[in-house]
Amino acid sequence: MKIALIGYGNMGKDVELLALKQGHQIIARVDPLGGDNVSPTITEELLSEVNVCIEFAQPQSTLPNIQRIVRSGKPIVIGTTGWYHQIPQVKKIIQDNAVGCVYAPNFSLGLNLFLQIVKTSAKLLHSFDNYDAFAMEIHHRNKIDSPSGTAKMIGDILLEYFPGKQHLVTECLNRKISPEELHIVSARSGHFPGTHSVIFDSEEDSLELVHRARSRAGFAFGALLAAQWIQERKGLYAFEQVLKTLWKN
Repeated sequence: MKIALIGYGNMGKDVELLALKQGHQIIARVDPLGGDNVSPTITEELLSEVNVCIEFAQPQSTLPNIQRIVRSGKPIVIGTTGWYHQIPQVKKIIQDNAVGCVYAPNFSLGLNLFLQIVKTSAKLLHSFDNYDAFAMEIHHRNKIDSPSGTAKMIGDILLEYFPGKQHLVTECLNRKISPEELHIVSARSGHFPGTHSVIFDSEEDSLELVHRARSRAGFAFGALLAAQWIQERKGLYAFEQVLKTLWKN
């Protein structure tokens, strides 16, 4: 593949390393901070020879980036989080311009399998009134959004499959939590690539599900997998839809 990296921070550089190792080419690098061999803006000329754009940027940049990319008719993979309130608008842009786009709060294959395990566990345990549920996540000190997009996805799964929970609470609680509230706890420190935990707790025992990313390489692998998958497709897809076509029954 001939790839344009939209956002050339740590994640963009990790995608580049793995892409080159897999035999792909990096045709363009775009970042508002510029730098050697890095363009500050997206142009049609810059993307003319590109097969796919992979975006790990700032959430406020995602919609403008998409609007510029679709003019070139290139498919897009989006790993940026914090822009999901704009999904209806993005979906219309993607459909109107007949391009393909895959997005995910987390492109780790292991994490996406973890989400399926969380879903199954919630389905099993919600039948027993003695279990309560909550979620925790830890990320590096430079992460901007809190809670993480993945933590919000976990929260949505638990709200759907653990009927006793009806509302997400993400702020610090200086009060007693209500039974229908699902608490998501976030911590930011150090260099953690990402740790997500779901705990089902009762007076008798506790079940804990944990996914720990060891590095950003797993996210890069999933992003490149999505980039290959979207080549001949049109429309907006969540990464889970990509994986469902690849999982063996």
